[in-house]
Amino acid sequence: MRDIPTLLADLTSGDDTLAEASALELAALGEEALPPLISLLDSAEGDHRWWAVRALAQCDNPPLEAFLRGLEDASGEVRQCAALALASHPDPQAVTALIRALSDPDRMTANLAANALIAIGAEAVPGLIETVHNGRQAARLEALRALAEIRDPRAIPTLMNVLDEDSILLQHWAETGLENLGLNMVYFKPE
Repeated sequence: MRDIPTLLADLTSGDDTLAEASALELAALGEEALPPLISLLDSAEGDHRWWAVRALAQCDNPPLEAFLRGLEDASGEVRQCAALALASHPDPQAVTALIRALSDPDRMTANLAANALIAIGAEAVPGLIETVHNGRQAARLEALRALAEIRDPRAIPTLMNVLDEDSILLQHWAETGLENLGLNMVYFKPE
């Protein structure tokens, strides 16, 4: 196995094939590789920060703080990578940051944040419900999608309320959520 300075040089070389191989090797080193990868999050180069998050995502026990920092990065690609990493390493402590990321101007980041919240599951439901009630439209859509996939009965009243809204996309995810919960019955009043 190559030494850490060599692996870091390859990780930041600009050669994606070389960087990917180095990311996997650094992750295999475990705890020893964490400090230099975390330091790389301070790089002025967005590509370096992206590869740091990518390598940390491959680690068995990556530090949550690194991904939370990544969610706040100036680069949309780094934010995307951090959200994807949190989907692979779901942690209820990330719920608040991921809920904020549902409003990210980069819609891919928002979508990946919703996926991470789905992976977290039940612990994310209260924040998702709050977002549906009070969030911006795009965040509401991602929150509804997450609630539909999580399938938690606490979301039923929220899903039912959204059925009366004008947005076809919001209605779609509310209907999907109710269907996933086995509540897709049609009620009608006999004449």
